[in-house]
Amino acid sequence: MTRVAIYAGTFDPVTRGHEDLIRRSLSFVDRLIVAVALNVSKQPLFTVDERVDFLKATAGSDARVEVREFPGLLVDFARDNGATLLIRGLRAVSDFEYEYQMALMNRHLAPSLETVFMVPSLETTYISASLVREVARFGGKLDELVHPTVAAALRARFPQ
Repeated sequence: MTRVAIYAGTFDPVTRGHEDLIRRSLSFVDRLIVAVALNVSKQPLFTVDERVDFLKATAGSDARVEVREFPGLLVDFARDNGATLLIRGLRAVSDFEYEYQMALMNRHLAPSLETVFMVPSLETTYISASLVREVARFGGKLDELVHPTVAAALRARFPQ
């Protein structure tokens, strides 16, 4: 049986922390769908198409990783794609309350869908998309925070 997982988020932009979780989750799933959420409550810096392209560049050529956008409920997207696991990253204790509530709601809506919480590597624990945007806005060094494709796009968005 193929183990299919979904790692969903807004990825605005995708960071080395996201990349770390993508790579490490492949050690226990056969197929990973990185799902870019169309979150109507957020005003993203990059379009959904740009974020999908950045994720494809970041994920590389690994055939086990598929990058797609999705509207609506994650549990419906998971069911439609045969996923049995949701991958969620926890950088800090402050992330836990929200993620725990979402995991319980997803379990309520789809009891057979499990949520797996992963902590980032020590090298990426401090990285968040909002901090990356702030560093880019003020011309800071991006090389260790994001893939080169993303760094170039951020520099273009925030010329100094």
